[in-house]
Amino acid sequence: MATNLQFIKQVSGSGVSSLSVTDCFSANYDVYKITGLFTVSVSGYHNFRLIYSGGTDSSSTYDNAFLMMKMYDSFIEERQTGQNAINRSQYFGTQQDFVMYVFNPNDSSSYTFFTNQGGGTLGSSTNLGAKFIGVHKEAQQNTGLEFSTSSGTVTGKINVYGVKG
Repeated sequence: MATNLQFIKQVSGSGVSSLSVTDCFSANYDVYKITGLFTVSVSGYHNFRLIYSGGTDSSSTYDNAFLMMKMYDSFIEERQTGQNAINRSQYFGTQQDFVMYVFNPNDSSSYTFFTNQGGGTLGSSTNLGAKFIGVHKEAQQNTGLEFSTSSGTVTGKINVYGVKG
């Protein structure tokens, strides 16, 4: 059976505050699909930065818009510009999974764009969903991503796929 996804890499961690996915972006693809499944020690947000030849990019060139859809309370919407990471890219409950698409991460003539959606649980019965869009306003050849948590530790895995045209 033919597929438009080409598996590139899986990275996992247990009890860590950050998880780096290195050497996953190349000139072979313009679009990447990234999936993740995490359990966390403390509810909070996860953030991420791009990795390039100079290391983790913590320049203030990230913008994003975030929507958290709680079933138990009002929705939360935020917009951030000039940040040193994509903050609040997903909310962690006790378990959280997401699907993210990354566009042009290895193209030195274009910005890198992101879309993400996911769901999670708080405790055993409270569900929530989250979505975000983002941009890294620096045209550079990025090679990976570094995910981090705003609090506690993460146990989980990330899969990276190249999307064939």
